[in-house]
Amino acid sequence: MLRRLHHEQPAAFEFTPANLAWAEAQITKYPVGRQASAIIPLLFRAQEQEGWLSKPAIEYVADMLGMPYIRALEVATFYFMFQLAPVGSVAHIQVCGTTSCMICGAEDLIRVCKEKIAPHAFELSKDGKFSWEEVECLGACANAPMAAIGKDYYEDLSEESLAKLIDTMAAGQTPRPGSQTGRFSSERAGEQVALLDSKGDREEYNATVGLAVSIGDTIKRIDGTEVALRAPWQMSGQRAPIGMMGTERPKSAVQQVAAEKAAKAATE
Repeated sequence: MLRRLHHEQPAAFEFTPANLAWAEAQITKYPVGRQASAIIPLLFRAQEQEGWLSKPAIEYVADMLGMPYIRALEVATFYFMFQLAPVGSVAHIQVCGTTSCMICGAEDLIRVCKEKIAPHAFELSKDGKFSWEEVECLGACANAPMAAIGKDYYEDLSEESLAKLIDTMAAGQTPRPGSQTGRFSSERAGEQVALLDSKGDREEYNATVGLAVSIGDTIKRIDGTEVALRAPWQMSGQRAPIGMMGTERPKSAVQQVAAEKAAKAATE
C-alpha cells in the first residue's frame, strides 16, 4: 500500500522541552555515528506529542539524528504505526480485525465506528474528536475482540461497550483500559478455580492497566512531563541482581510512579 504525506501540513514542529530532553537521552543509547538507530522512538514520540506525524516533524527528527530527510521519510512511510494524516483530537481507535477478533465480533465493532465516528477509516468525525481504522493482529487474542485506543488496549469488547467508551471519551473522561468485562488480564471469565491459595493476593490491576490508571496518559498528548526521565544506560556499572540489593525489593513500575507523585506532592 502506497503511503503519502497529508496534503495539508503545519508550518513547523518542535519537541516540548521535556520531550526534547527525552529524545536526547534516547540518542545516547547508541554509539557515536549510529544515532540514526533512534529514528523509530523519536518519530513515535513526535507522533505522541502531536497525534500524527507531519512532514516538519519528520524533518525535525532527521535533523536531530543527522539523517537525510529521505531516509527518515522511508521509515515513516514504511511502518503503519505512524499516522501520516491528522487523527481525532480525542482518540484514534484501532480495531483489530484479524482471525481471533474477527470471529469474536470485530465486524460489529467496526460497524459501531462507522456509525458513531465516520463511514470510512481515517476519516475524522464531524466534531473532529475521533477517527478509526482496522488493523492487523495486536497480540491480545485471548481477550478478543479488542481495540487499541491511544497508548492502551481495550479488550473483551462488545458493540455496547465500545459505543459507551466513545461516549465517555467524548465527554472528556478516560475509561479504564484492559478487559471491559472485569477479567484480570487474560484469566478465564468467572470465578477463579485454580491456584486458590493466591486468590486476593495481587494488585487490583495488571501492570499495564495499573500504569495507565496511575499515569493517566492513555489518550492525552504526551509532553514528556508524565513520568520522570530515566536513562539507566547512562549509569556506570551493572545493575545488581535481586538478592544483592539489600532487604528492599525493587519497586514495580506502578509503585515507582506512585512514589514519584508522593515525593512531588511533598515538595509542593
